[in-house]
Amino acid sequence: MKIFKVLFFILVAGIGSVQVQGQKSDLGAWYMYFGNNKISDRWNWHNEIQYRNFDGIGDLEQLLVRTGIGYDLTENNNNVLLGHGFILSKPYVNGEKTQNIEHRIFQQFITRQNFGRLSLQHRYRLEERFLEDDFRMRFRYLLGLTIPLTQKEMLPKTLYASVYNEIFLHFNSPVFDRNRVYGALGYVINKNMRIEAGYMNQLQENRNRGQIQIGFYNNIPFNKN
Repeated sequence: MKIFKVLFFILVAGIGSVQVQGQKSDLGAWYMYFGNNKISDRWNWHNEIQYRNFDGIGDLEQLLVRTGIGYDLTENNNNVLLGHGFILSKPYVNGEKTQNIEHRIFQQFITRQNFGRLSLQHRYRLEERFLEDDFRMRFRYLLGLTIPLTQKEMLPKTLYASVYNEIFLHFNSPVFDRNRVYGALGYVINKNMRIEAGYMNQLQENRNRGQIQIGFYNNIPFNKN
């Protein structure tokens, strides 16, 4: 119960900071659900929803819904995946709220390595982006680290730390799109569920922007095994 109090405090403090500072500090909040569910020994269904806000809650910046089917090239590792994303964005342009819709096809490869207690993840993702009046292609590379803090492994009731860096590159000019740096504390609820509360800083077009992030991860398998 103590860890739930810690994560709840992080959540409340983060939302409070966003609501107080609002767009003056350019600090937003993302609420995220990630599902990665086995449908057989090698096949998995990826599903996620991200609700991104300019402030704590209510001023929608972006709604992202993404899904895909993946296959493990080796047992529980080296996953290749084909997916689709729907993205509703509501940015401010010259002080006015606008709206645009994007459909995104993506292919990705995820490989994981363990070094003692440390878990290392590489994710390579290629995106074909169908915007309302444009088509773009983008490459993304994410390097993530996870380490349990209160136990030697990621067992139930374990507090852990998670960090990543992700770079986005265009296929046309300018090549650099953005870079994200993330750090969080998480808690393993059981062998199939965990939660995280953290902070992500995004550099885009010489502009830094911070995001409070709350994520829930669901790995409940659908196959009988």
